Amino acid sequence: MIQIKGSMMSVREDVKVLDATLRDGGLVNDFYFSDDFVRALYRMNLAAGVDFMEFGYRADKKQFDVNKFGKWKFAEDDDIRAIVGDNDTNMKISVMADVGRCDYKNSIRPKSESPVDLFRIATYINTMPEAVAMIEDAAQKGYETTCNIMAVSKCQERDLTIALDMLSKSPVKAVYVVDSYGALYPIQIRDIVNFYAEGLAESGKLVGIHAHNNQQCAFANTIEAMSVGASMMDGTVMGMGRGAGNCSLEGLLGFLKNPKYDISPVLSFIEDYMLQLREDGSVWGYDIPYLLTGLTDQHPRSAIAAVQENNRHYLDFYNEIWD
Repeated sequence: MIQIKGSMMSVREDVKVLDATLRDGGLVNDFYFSDDFVRALYRMNLAAGVDFMEFGYRADKKQFDVNKFGKWKFAEDDDIRAIVGDNDTNMKISVMADVGRCDYKNSIRPKSESPVDLFRIATYINTMPEAVAMIEDAAQKGYETTCNIMAVSKCQERDLTIALDMLSKSPVKAVYVVDSYGALYPIQIRDIVNFYAEGLAESGKLVGIHAHNNQQCAFANTIEAMSVGASMMDGTVMGMGRGAGNCSLEGLLGFLKNPKYDISPVLSFIEDYMLQLREDGSVWGYDIPYLLTGLTDQHPRSAIAAVQENNRHYLDFYNEIWD
């Protein structure tokens, strides 16, 4: 039976907020953020009371051309340290590592040599064994870890049951529900988060939520997930993220009742930095093609192309992806 955890007026001390602007937002502009932008974002997150700041991907340089991406595609320890120093703060530093796209045995150094606190291992359901191997490797090196199961809207319940059992036996801290295609609605998120929570209950693992805004449900799905027990919440400034983007960080902080969170620094950062990004040509956020790939539970790559091409033949696009 699903039970509501907390209320609109209560503070959930277990809830932690992670800012994924550099990582998911980096998919918008190929990770070309200036150092000034990144330092200001770091200071913003500190002032806003954010619990984790994600600095990008630890991508394999043998697979990705370093000349085609900014440095946060690779999020090396030295580059992070140039921004945060020793990060003598309460906010923890996160980096994402994709299964199959990260040379984790060599590129993830021991925690004693790194400013990173948390590695988030992103995987599809069919690569769970390698995800567990990456989690175990990072844990042995001293890091906290999460597992972000992508495209959960495409997963079969039987496979999720097996995955949650595997993760329950691993050192992972939390398991994320990831609505990669922005296909899910709050009532579905409620059921899936509850399914995760029940599957992880005996192990004491936490549940997280990472939502996409294809159908303008990212914020609603995030707070719905929290209402039934999710503890780790992702947001990005102005919802900046691949395609339709994510749950907005400012919306999430504004919703939470914990007085440690402050929306004011985020609003100032938007004025000073985010508006300029848009003026310079970065494009993200809800658009009709994203709605249509969300409705049909498809990867947004075709919608991203349609938006970039300014294709406004929406009915033709819908018929093409439906076929």
